[in-house]
Amino acid sequence: MKITIFCVGKLKERYWQDAIAEYSKRLSRYDKLEIIEVPYEKAPETMSAAQEAAVMEKEGQRILKYVRDDMYVVALAIQGKTYTSEGLAQMLEKKALNGVSHIAFVIGGSLGLSPEVLNRAEEKISFSAMTFPHQLMRVILLEQIYRAEKINHHEPYHK
Repeated sequence: MKITIFCVGKLKERYWQDAIAEYSKRLSRYDKLEIIEVPYEKAPETMSAAQEAAVMEKEGQRILKYVRDDMYVVALAIQGKTYTSEGLAQMLEKKALNGVSHIAFVIGGSLGLSPEVLNRAEEKISFSAMTFPHQLMRVILLEQIYRAEKINHHEPYHK
């Protein structure tokens, strides 16, 4: 399966880069992985609701520019469905069995995802009701996809 992760911003810290590289290497045994980073929209420290919406819209447009019709799009959003690790593994396996060959996960910037991106997504998932830094969320997402692949291949790791 091909997995694309769309995310806002670049990873500057070496420890995030190292973690992403490690899980990307591990996942390469199972999936073709692509990570597409789009730039943050520059914004003042304090913003009105209209300014926040404009920032999310611009970041969302940058993401949607890369989204193709053949992608099954999963947006990471606090209001999304929660899965256990086993549940995520089952979801990925079910999509593959139903002919989905390309899944795209979308991680928004610090303000979240635009309504346009959320509307494009076939599914919204939440990893927690808590908010995580989007850099950390990339690592968590990759680790959980890797864990799901290990579960689906009946290989030790997930316990």
